[in-house]
Amino acid sequence: MGKALLGYQGIKPVLVIMTLLTLVQSAAILGQAAWLAEVVSALFAGTPLQELTGTTLLFLLAFLTRQVTGLVQQKLAYRYAEKTGASLRKQLMEKLFELGPRFAKTEGTGNLVTLVLDGISRFRTFLELVIPRMPSAGVTPAVVLAYIFWLDAVSGVILLVTMPILIAFMILIGLAARKQMQQQWQSYRVLSNHFVDSLRGLETLKVLGRSHSHSETIGRVSDKYRSATMRTLRVAFLSSFALDFFTMLSVASVAVSLGLRLVSGDLMLVTGLTVLVLAPEYFLPVRLAGADYHATLNGKEAGEAIRAILDRPSGAKAAPELPASFIWGSDSELTLSRIQVQHEPEGPPSLQNVSVRIRGLRKIGIVGESGAGKSTLIDVLGGFLHPTAGNIELDGFKVSSMHAETWLNQTTYIPQHPYLFHGSLADNVRFYAPEAPQEEVDRAIAAAGLAGLVAGLPGGSGEIVGNGGRPLSGGQEQRVALARAFLSRRPVMLLDEPTAHLDIETEYELKETMLSLFENKLVFLATHRLHWMPDMDWIIVLDQGRVAETGTHEELLENKGIYYQLIMSQREGIA
Repeated sequence: MGKALLGYQGIKPVLVIMTLLTLVQSAAILGQAAWLAEVVSALFAGTPLQELTGTTLLFLLAFLTRQVTGLVQQKLAYRYAEKTGASLRKQLMEKLFELGPRFAKTEGTGNLVTLVLDGISRFRTFLELVIPRMPSAGVTPAVVLAYIFWLDAVSGVILLVTMPILIAFMILIGLAARKQMQQQWQSYRVLSNHFVDSLRGLETLKVLGRSHSHSETIGRVSDKYRSATMRTLRVAFLSSFALDFFTMLSVASVAVSLGLRLVSGDLMLVTGLTVLVLAPEYFLPVRLAGADYHATLNGKEAGEAIRAILDRPSGAKAAPELPASFIWGSDSELTLSRIQVQHEPEGPPSLQNVSVRIRGLRKIGIVGESGAGKSTLIDVLGGFLHPTAGNIELDGFKVSSMHAETWLNQTTYIPQHPYLFHGSLADNVRFYAPEAPQEEVDRAIAAAGLAGLVAGLPGGSGEIVGNGGRPLSGGQEQRVALARAFLSRRPVMLLDEPTAHLDIETEYELKETMLSLFENKLVFLATHRLHWMPDMDWIIVLDQGRVAETGTHEELLENKGIYYQLIMSQREGIA
């Protein structure tokens, strides 16, 4: 069922309790078979039923004990699965926040949504079914076989020989089922990503006249998932047939052997009946484990995928942590020394030997050609990426990454595509300040240039936006992000290509609003549009992951280096 299962918190005490309950249940199975056989054989011999009341009551007691222990096992497994599932979802969400948006882009939003929602649910079902089966499949057959050997060695040998054959077929079919399930899970991930991406780009597809052809693509992906599911079901049905077939043959062999010896007088009826009742019980735990294997294989695959994400190194914790009293101010200093970021062990570094020192409340521009490392540097500053080498100091405190809670609580992040959550416009503006009063929200909305939009909405600032709500244009979404920044009053701002998807007229319209927002803050602006640079206090020029040059706009123009070449290539009329 997987060694990784033993690594989950609290699983070992649960398995110990399950094993003890399984021992009680196994004893009840033996008593149930023995007393039932005694009652039937006595009745066959002509004993009145009134004289068998005690034995009948013992049989009923064994039967009830078996059912009660099974019910307790189910309740215990359910509670543990619910608790572990909730804990795993929390860990997964925390890990995704640590890994940041770059990881979400790499893995695919649809895949991560599937894991957090459907994957956790499937893994919970996997735990709920597998936990009782593990001790049952290991304990009950051994106890039953030992008792059968004590009663009748010939029947014990038959059952002992046939069990490995049954297990061998289970393993072979299980390997085939695992392969099919991996293909099904992969198809499911592709379908999830495809569906989410299609919903996000639905408006664009319609405008470009590609919605019909794209629907055909979704149909093909869905058909692949359907085919993978059907192949998995065929293997599961084959497995059930094989289990039932070989179990039936084994029990039939025992029954024939018992019948021949009963006819010849070499065996007592009560012994034969006891063995015959116990023979199916010997195979039952293995059959149930095999059936549940197919029913929970997708949950196991989901659990392994979740564990792979949780085990990814992120270096999210600073060492040592910043003091809670740390606040970035005019005298604060950030030093990056020989920072390197390498996403793949054999690949080229995205950042290499980056060393800069930043002090106080300044506007820092980060420029360079596409792929120079601008977004990677923003990700490092925002705590989304852990440097693979180098040192970071904040006011003399050495940290391994910027994912310190004290630092994150002081940063405002405005990405290229701000995300609007399903909720009111006002609640989206309150993203960094959930408790902000409506008056402050209205001032932030006005400062970001959204007052006209709000006045035209039926619900005003209470209008529902985001997924399933009123759609906003790219410029309007960017203004919502600015309103968030106006309301937050955090001293550090990180902007990663915040206007890259906007037309130049809209960008210039937003520029004055944004520049007023930058006052008395530490601002990092990564952009390829260089008309912002004359308004920056200091500029970092990146080239192939390295710091090529730094300085003010005027100093870099005088140097006539890479920055000067970028200015000339864009010819934006910047003096």
